[in-house]
Amino acid sequence: MAFTINIYYTGENGNARKFAEEMKASGLVERIRAEKGNLRYEYFLPMDDPETVLLIDAWENEEALDFHHKSPEMKEIAALREKYHLKMRVQKFQEIKEV
Repeated sequence: MAFTINIYYTGENGNARKFAEEMKASGLVERIRAEKGNLRYEYFLPMDDPETVLLIDAWENEEALDFHHKSPEMKEIAALREKYHLKMRVQKFQEIKEV
């Protein structure tokens, strides 16, 4: 069953935005979007919080996300998160099918 994860990356001195920019410039975003089962991978900037970036990340199923979590891209994300000293807040939303 498909689901969406919202990840709020928060830092200081514009680091969350720099993180998202480096994710995009390095090609990492495109590689994640190309992973089997990825439905969406997009960054947004909250209007009321300049130190936070929101990632909306959607997957077809848990197996696809598990594969992503074991991928080399995940290690690169972790390294960039450390580089920019970011904190994360995560929300998960399950798709509900009509019956």
